[in-house]
Amino acid sequence: MNSIYSKILSSKQKGKKLLAVLLDPDKLEPKKIEEVTTNIDPKEVDFILIGGSTVKNGVTEIFVKKLKKYTNIPLVLFPGDFSQINKYADAILFLSLLSGRNPEYLIEQQIQSVPLIQKTDLEVISTGYILIDGGIETAVQRVSETIPISPNSLKKIVHTACAGMYLGNQLIYLEAGSGAQNPVPAEVIKNVKKEIKIPLIVGGGIRTKQQLETAYKSGADLVVVGTAFEENNNILNKII
Repeated sequence: MNSIYSKILSSKQKGKKLLAVLLDPDKLEPKKIEEVTTNIDPKEVDFILIGGSTVKNGVTEIFVKKLKKYTNIPLVLFPGDFSQINKYADAILFLSLLSGRNPEYLIEQQIQSVPLIQKTDLEVISTGYILIDGGIETAVQRVSETIPISPNSLKKIVHTACAGMYLGNQLIYLEAGSGAQNPVPAEVIKNVKKEIKIPLIVGGGIRTKQQLETAYKSGADLVVVGTAFEENNNILNKII
């Protein structure tokens, strides 16, 4: 099957590491999309994730439609809420915030998304989303009204990831949050990787080549670069 998830699985089996760039429609003006995409090399970047914690209704659809004109890289929705779902992307990470206990982000947003998803051909990829304390209060924390897990609570993080896998999630996403001061620690990635059999995504706070390589060596199958790219569109030339 020629799908985004099958590529992730295949790459995991081959030991090939993947890279994604996260674009937030709330932070990137549509008029700058063409310019920005010239710095996203399809030979280096496997996916573009699109989403944000506080994007206004309708903005993501306009953003994705325009982005589609300037790149052939697969576009994957990474929605902060159900209103960001639209038919113009290629896939959606169907997120459940496993690290929190707010039912709104465990199941309520997912239920509200169903009528929208059913009207699309989006590839739906079930993803267990785990927020790790990255040193600052992030937008995800504020909007979801949940507390991230301390990186020192290794057993809790690992058990949460395993619970997500046992529930049937196709991916586990360890996230330090947008603009995190500290990325997800290597020890956390290693411990989770050792216990799960599904692909592992790591994001948040990745700003240097060393941090990227550390995430890969520790077990990340796919690393996401977001804020660093927002602040400097040439950053990929320095860290890849």
